[in-house]
Amino acid sequence: MKRALVCGAGGFIGHHLVSKLKSLGYWVRGIDLKHPEFEPSQADEFIIGDLRLLEVTQLAINQGDVVDEIYQLAADMGGAGYIFTGEHDANVMHNSAMINLNIIDEATKAKVKKVFYSSSACIYPEYNQLDPNNPKCSEDSAYPAAPDSEYGWEKLFSERLYLSYYRNHHIQVRIARFHNIYGPLGTWQGGKEKAPAAICRKIAEVNDGGTIDVWGDGNQTRSFLYIDACIEGILTLMNHDYLGPYNIGSDEMVSINQLVAMAAKAANKTIQINHIDGPLGVRGRNSDNDLILNDLGWAPQFSLEAGIKLTYQWINSQLNA
Repeated sequence: MKRALVCGAGGFIGHHLVSKLKSLGYWVRGIDLKHPEFEPSQADEFIIGDLRLLEVTQLAINQGDVVDEIYQLAADMGGAGYIFTGEHDANVMHNSAMINLNIIDEATKAKVKKVFYSSSACIYPEYNQLDPNNPKCSEDSAYPAAPDSEYGWEKLFSERLYLSYYRNHHIQVRIARFHNIYGPLGTWQGGKEKAPAAICRKIAEVNDGGTIDVWGDGNQTRSFLYIDACIEGILTLMNHDYLGPYNIGSDEMVSINQLVAMAAKAANKTIQINHIDGPLGVRGRNSDNDLILNDLGWAPQFSLEAGIKLTYQWINSQLNA
């Protein structure tokens, strides 16, 4: 039986990953500052602890038998309302960097067999994402580096950190750049929610024919990957010999206005949009999946329309609970 440590197991992706690993027969230890918000974790052990602290990281990796695999998803993160205001930059940089410095160093000392690191599409240069209809996000376009947020800079630093430990200490690492993961059991209110959850919540809160606020003109573009496809992508990468970084995302690019229309359809409502000022991030972003398809044979098999429908239904049920 493989033993896995999921860092960030109280979060959205980490919680889903724990459930998937358990279904595959793993023994799983989770660690986070909090338990999952919407349902109990299936982890065999769950540590409430702060991975910024070295002794906590040591405990998580070495308690009992050393784990075989680490899935590192712990980070100080959130949606555009948290990342792009600039008010949280010091916390984002310090907290996430400390977590990654502790994890890769202690994993190396403990001779952990393989470590997965979740990077982000936020590492891509802003200068390649100014045209909402033609963004460039292929893996080789990351340099010259110019992320549009400190969150992206920290992610890029940590990619290099993990690859340095691979080169110098031969620890097996796998790196994926996530593109806007969404779905049920994710944060949907409070300021750290991502665009799909925020839009679904706003539509659920108004009557048919109502109006919701959307930041900017709504013509900014993104792609969004359903959580089940994300988990499949992680495990596909972990089961191959390629290090990455690889994009794990959807190449089904839509404008935010189109995303609103899709969520309104799922709600069976007619919705008006009130465009307001707010933090936006880059003008356009889409996952370039050519490399991961060529090397690993992975591509997402879940449409955005189907995923938004399931996400809307779940958020609406939360509001009405």
